[in-house]
Amino acid sequence: MVTLRSGLAGGLVAQVALLAALATTVGLTGFGWLVGIVCGVVMVAAVARGMVRTGTDTFGPADLVTLIRATLACAVAALVADSFLGRPAVTALVALAAGGLVLDAVDGWVARRTRTTSAFGARFDGEVDAFLILVLSVYVAGSAGGWVLAIGGMRYAFAVAGWGLPWLRRKLPPRYWRKVVAATQGIVLTAAAADVVPYELMTALLVVALALLVESFGRDVWWAWRQRSLERLERTERSEHTERIGPRGRAVAGVVLNGLALLLVWFALVAPDQAQRLTPSAFFRIPVEGLVVVGLALVLPRLARRAMTVLVGLLLGLVALLKVLDMGFFAALDRPFNLVTDRGYFSPVRVLVRDAIGPVAGDIVLATAVVLALAVLVFMPLSLGRLTALVARHRSRSLRTLVALAVIWVACAAFGLQTQGGEPIASANAGGLAVEQVRAMTAAVQDRQEFDEAAATDRFHDTRDVELLTGLRGKDVLIAFVESYGRIAIEGSPSSPQIQDLLDDGTTRLRAAGYSSRSGFLTSPTFGGLSWLAHSTLQTGLWVSDQGRYDRLLAGNRVSLSQLFKRAGWRTVAMMPANREEWPEGRAFYDFDTIYDRDAIDYHGPRFGFSLMPDQFALSAFQRFELADRDHTPVMAQIELASSHAPWAPLPEMVDWDRLGDGSVFDEVREDAQSATELWRHPEDVEPEYIKSIAYCLSALISFVEEYGDDDLVLIVVGDHQPATVVSGHGASRDVPISVIAHDPTVLDRISGWGWQDGLRPDPDAPVWRMDAFRDRFLAAYSRGAPVVP
Repeated sequence: MVTLRSGLAGGLVAQVALLAALATTVGLTGFGWLVGIVCGVVMVAAVARGMVRTGTDTFGPADLVTLIRATLACAVAALVADSFLGRPAVTALVALAAGGLVLDAVDGWVARRTRTTSAFGARFDGEVDAFLILVLSVYVAGSAGGWVLAIGGMRYAFAVAGWGLPWLRRKLPPRYWRKVVAATQGIVLTAAAADVVPYELMTALLVVALALLVESFGRDVWWAWRQRSLERLERTERSEHTERIGPRGRAVAGVVLNGLALLLVWFALVAPDQAQRLTPSAFFRIPVEGLVVVGLALVLPRLARRAMTVLVGLLLGLVALLKVLDMGFFAALDRPFNLVTDRGYFSPVRVLVRDAIGPVAGDIVLATAVVLALAVLVFMPLSLGRLTALVARHRSRSLRTLVALAVIWVACAAFGLQTQGGEPIASANAGGLAVEQVRAMTAAVQDRQEFDEAAATDRFHDTRDVELLTGLRGKDVLIAFVESYGRIAIEGSPSSPQIQDLLDDGTTRLRAAGYSSRSGFLTSPTFGGLSWLAHSTLQTGLWVSDQGRYDRLLAGNRVSLSQLFKRAGWRTVAMMPANREEWPEGRAFYDFDTIYDRDAIDYHGPRFGFSLMPDQFALSAFQRFELADRDHTPVMAQIELASSHAPWAPLPEMVDWDRLGDGSVFDEVREDAQSATELWRHPEDVEPEYIKSIAYCLSALISFVEEYGDDDLVLIVVGDHQPATVVSGHGASRDVPISVIAHDPTVLDRISGWGWQDGLRPDPDAPVWRMDAFRDRFLAAYSRGAPVVP
């Protein structure tokens, strides 16, 4: 027999060893490690709780076999999580799952041979079966469809239903058929994961497996319904059984649960909010908030202490979630999360995750994130309550420890002592984060007032005395926003010389075709995402730096460039090839005459990454729709090019313009392109692929001008924001390049005073304006009688 403590410790060690073996053989990302470790910790906590509830304090031989199965199942979960980010290690996954299924038969045989069957062993065996089936169903759902998740989720749906229907929680009688059905699910799902059976046959087998599962659970539900009148008797029996639980088992389980509770609370109190600072030394600090909570637990009466733990626990749960969000925002956008202004990021993140790893896997990841967030808010108060109760039970010892730690905290604060990672030992981390969020909320209120005042001051709102845009009369003016085209693409990136050469070559080619160009830099109001903030800033001349400002902009009456062009007689068009949903502000605010989205463009080729179609096809469609007729009304267009949008894979390639057709020509390009999951499995390859995406987009624009440009074309090429931190790095600027291209030399003569440089490539010392300054300077340059703009 193996003691509870030894068995659980051995299980965790085995889990880490198995994950390390997978990391060195098939490769395991940080996400896979995280899932594997979390599953292992949860397994340990669940086993400890189950042994206490059943009065068991040692592992029998069969329990050890089941513990090995649980370790294998956690490793399978790690590989499944890893498959969302890269090429799945199918062989290892199937081998571990098959090993778990084989051992499922072994543990029962061992229990019978050694006469060590127990209620705990039966429950442990069943829960490991259910977990392995759940994990396999998540993996198989990616290829067979989301309906397969019903196989893995049915056991847990049954358990959740029991929370509201007590009669479903009755102990079910042993039934051999139940084990046969469970084994069938595991075998079928493992075969589906191995992809060794034809798709049609595999689908049929999965349907049969699901039908068997429905029948098995239906029979159990019917039995529980008929036996519900015995619930009170069984509750009494459970109570009597609980009284027989041994003190040793309770003590060991208590130590395990206390340790897990402390880890959760300690993370909320001292963990840094940036992943690169998440080192072991960062946790060797003394949180002043923890000292305050311990002090309150010692002086407050029982009811007041419980109320305090609920309130503080919820606050700590929010702090923990904010820290995780901060880590993500620093990793992607090089800034912390703002609770007030960053609401707009959640929808784009959902779209990006679904695009990067597929709709089914993406929804699973996002649903898991929501469940984990809710779990933190639930378990943080429970964990804090458990710890404060422990402090209250050991009052004198806790008081001495509190005083000693308080003295040490004061000394460390006075002398500014820090850990090796530069973190202060005297920590006020959690409180500081909460204070910063409160300050951000207060600043947001003031910011709205300042924004409204700026919006009310508009030099061009009343255009009666101004001859608008006379310097561009008869010209087709196209503003092409290039997704993620940041300064890093031109300078500072290891692959920047590729873009420099492309821009220099493009300048030469356009000059040969009779076009001139001038370039500079604009400072974008956003970084790494939320492109519409940059679009609205350039169009309206207002600094639209967050979703709150954007919402207020739409509710106001600020005039945009597109509105002013329309007043001056231009036909206004928005080319939105990546749009999948309605865009009401396109007509209600920007006042575009026509909006071309995915459906209007009628593309029949494959999708490339985030973009629904290659930029070259979108530009060709715009030419057909708006410019092909030489007698057309002058057009002002906002064109959004998204082939350079993250995840920067798979990437399209340029083809001959006369071969574009309906887009199916890109099928062969898509077959040979690297997938997003393959790219992001190797983060060091992301920057070169980002550069390739920018090169593709710029090549498409240059070629478009050569192929379709005429004397009346004016093209403004501008980036919307810098790419995410994975490419730009921490501390990068928000500068984006902007170029004006025209065939008529008088167009560029009007902006000669801007100090912009000749050609498509701005030098490092080129002028830098805030993006909100562009509208007014542009209107002043091309309008007669316009107000003077500094």
